[in-house]
Amino acid sequence: MNAPPVTPLLQVEDLRCTFDVSKPWLNRLIEGEPRRSLKAVDGVSFDITRGETFALVGESGCGKSTVARLVVGLYQPDGGRIVFDGEDPAQLDAARRQKLRRRFQMIFQDPYASLNPRWRVDRIIAEPIRVFGLMREDAQIRRRVAELLTLVGLSPADGTRYPHEFSGGQRQRICIARALANNPEFLVCDEPTSALDVSVQAQILNLMKDLQDEFGLTYLFISHDLAVVRHMANRVGVMYLGRLVEIADSRTLFEQARHPYTRMLLATIPDISMSGQARPAAQGEVPNPITPPPGCTFHPRCALADERCRREPPQLLPAGPARHAACHAVQEGRDAAPALRHDTD
Repeated sequence: MNAPPVTPLLQVEDLRCTFDVSKPWLNRLIEGEPRRSLKAVDGVSFDITRGETFALVGESGCGKSTVARLVVGLYQPDGGRIVFDGEDPAQLDAARRQKLRRRFQMIFQDPYASLNPRWRVDRIIAEPIRVFGLMREDAQIRRRVAELLTLVGLSPADGTRYPHEFSGGQRQRICIARALANNPEFLVCDEPTSALDVSVQAQILNLMKDLQDEFGLTYLFISHDLAVVRHMANRVGVMYLGRLVEIADSRTLFEQARHPYTRMLLATIPDISMSGQARPAAQGEVPNPITPPPGCTFHPRCALADERCRREPPQLLPAGPARHAACHAVQEGRDAAPALRHDTD
């Protein structure tokens, strides 16, 4: 008997978000310039199953953090939809949306900027408990805050201190404790270790994996650090200029990437084995996202680009078992060639 299909906890379907980056009206009138818009997210689709860590990676400005903010409701999409456990928050009334909202939280990139400097730590962590009405009595809330501080490797006595009295790693532990305060099932982690020292990064990542195992958490993990992603993720989505160009499980992606952009990113990982093998340097820069190139937006940096790539945007299509890629060269079987340009024209 076939097993029933697994229903994803989160489904993102054709998500789109555009920002108006035009100059003020008077400047446009004087200079004769039209309105300008930036497609930060352009038709992104993926799903995440329960207990999984799905990572989004890419260079700065590719739209991965915008996806994170769209998922938690900090930004409103221009198109597409986000379905959490079978429910679309946009279709719910305020009360049901608030109830659904309690089931997910976000950990931000800069722990200090995301903590209120005027509040003591115990008040910061207790805020989600009070907002969602999980506990009413102050004694209960104090006990819960103490449990959360202990859970993330801090002392309950730290609750009387202010954020500026902690190190960067300790502040991120506070942010994790706050994220866990309302007993969420799903955490959106927007580069949670990029502002930390390498040794502290390892501590925070191991803490997050331990918490995932203990509470069955599901992560959407945003990062530009491929070494971190390899350690954390079950599946990886690679973004370039607002679009997903490849999705695969972590091991497959790191051992046999198909998309030329993914190969370029992997070539930037330091060779700790010191094999001495020649590693091509990444060529070119990310195009202006306000005026992206026609066709495949990666074609100016790709050695596999042909006339079709310059004319026709590729679609994210199956490219092997449990793998999708948006690349004409992959679909046509031309991806065995080098992934990077070596010329200087």
